[in-house]
Amino acid sequence: MNERIKIFVFVAILGFCAGVIADLSSVYLIPALQLILPAFLSARYILSGLAGAVLTLVLVSIWAYITGSSER
Repeated sequence: MNERIKIFVFVAILGFCAGVIADLSSVYLIPALQLILPAFLSARYILSGLAGAVLTLVLVSIWAYITGSSER
């Protein structure tokens, strides 16, 4: 049971970090990309979706790296 609580806390911390990063990207990164990219690609929902996908991949990769393999 103790291991489950650790995982839940770790996922909660990752989620909090993801929220902070998403907020910062929505304030700074997305407006900058909207100026650079063409009109279709600068739609806010597309940029938010791309940012969410990249952020999720990064956070899951960090989690997988930190937890390591159970086959030791």
